[in-house]
Amino acid sequence: MLFGESTSYPQAEQLLGMCMEAGVNFFDTAEMYPVPQRAETHGASEEYLGRWLRSGAVRREDVVLASKVAGPSGQMTWIRGGPHKVDAHNIQQALDASLQRLQTDYIDLYQIHWPDRYVPMFGDSEYDPFCAYTGAVPLEEQLEALGRAVQQGKVRYVGLSNETPWGLCKALALAGTPAPTGANGGPPGARLNRYRGRYAEAESRYGPRPNVVSAVAAYAALAADVGLSPTALALRFVLSRPLVASAVIGATSPEQLEELLRAAAQLLPGGGAGGIGEGIREWLPEDVLQRIDEIHERYPNPTP
Repeated sequence: MLFGESTSYPQAEQLLGMCMEAGVNFFDTAEMYPVPQRAETHGASEEYLGRWLRSGAVRREDVVLASKVAGPSGQMTWIRGGPHKVDAHNIQQALDASLQRLQTDYIDLYQIHWPDRYVPMFGDSEYDPFCAYTGAVPLEEQLEALGRAVQQGKVRYVGLSNETPWGLCKALALAGTPAPTGANGGPPGARLNRYRGRYAEAESRYGPRPNVVSAVAAYAALAADVGLSPTALALRFVLSRPLVASAVIGATSPEQLEELLRAAAQLLPGGGAGGIGEGIREWLPEDVLQRIDEIHERYPNPTP
């Protein structure tokens, strides 16, 4: 997400190598990355991944690669004029350009980055009917375009990102797939501080809502009490969710990545072992999970 902005290619190469050595081989990117998005760096994240794949450091078949076609925006004029819609033509153009930047002939998982219709997202939690608009591209057209990409061998699997439960279930129904049973401040170097005023999505999603500071303080205190960093507590909680198969992490330095990898593999302070690839994981003891629930009840959804 930041490859090509705050992360140089040598730094990205080091981080990717560390991941592979630790057994992490799934890498997620998007045509609009890096962020904050701008014309001068458009596509750099995919280009860095493609350069690494072609460097000989790793075999393509050992990597699971994901990317995304940008949803309608109108603000990123350097991406197909906006982009203004996610129709079949735009999906094909975006996919071919991503394949070229990634220097590969197929993408393992290709997703629509956000819906081609109004939905509350990126910090909004309430539906505002006045924001709805006509002319949205039907899901049927999008799925047909993605299906053709699979038939052509350009994509292996397709998915949705930043989608609503309704949109996900509708797409699954159209594809003939059963619906799921459930749904899914800081140091100077932190991205919210580094890009303050330039990264509107992050500031709206993680901005100064009334209960944000209190929630962060409560979770940080809990993490300290059980001998974990706030980062480790957060990652272990995500991995403990029964419907979560994998967690997408982000790191811009070896130190950040090392902390995340340790959190996903080390022995728990007071319980069983949790680790990458293990069949049964006790990521957090039950009493810690209960205390997390209590904090959530006090400070619900501070950053929707």
